[in-house]
Amino acid sequence: MQKHILPLFWCLIIFTSSSVKSTSEELKWSSLNEVSVKLKQHQKPVLIDLYTDWCRWCKVMDKKTYGNQKVIDYLTENFYVAKVNAETKESLMWNTKTYSYNNNYHINEFSLYATNGRPGFPTTVILTSENSTPVSISGFLEPKELEPILKYFGNGEYQTKTFPDYNKTFKASW
Repeated sequence: MQKHILPLFWCLIIFTSSSVKSTSEELKWSSLNEVSVKLKQHQKPVLIDLYTDWCRWCKVMDKKTYGNQKVIDYLTENFYVAKVNAETKESLMWNTKTYSYNNNYHINEFSLYATNGRPGFPTTVILTSENSTPVSISGFLEPKELEPILKYFGNGEYQTKTFPDYNKTFKASW
């Protein structure tokens, strides 16, 4: 009798664990074109994850930072998010301008625009509107490092305060 209970027990555990839904979500990334369309319907800040396929820290940031549920929830509520491969050879369109692959730099010119000519990967780019100047933050960011940046732009604080002034009174919650 005991020989039959152990397999039945394992089957029950496997069935139960596979039928339980995870409460975590994934971030739903859009293309630049999709974000442009959304901006015409409703204004929100834009976060662009500028990455390359070979970048190890880009992959770590995807998993650790953009996989963090608090980051996902905040971005989903307060931002449009786009993921852009800095080395794409496809033409990219932003704010009625077309950006092409630059053979000299081995990078798409949108990456040069988004980083003010100083590309590094990963880079988090914030735009407050389609016409705004990109704010680029180069390098890997932990969720706790990204939180004040997201809330500064997501809550509209950038309209009335400098980031250093905002950061002096910022209270982290992640």
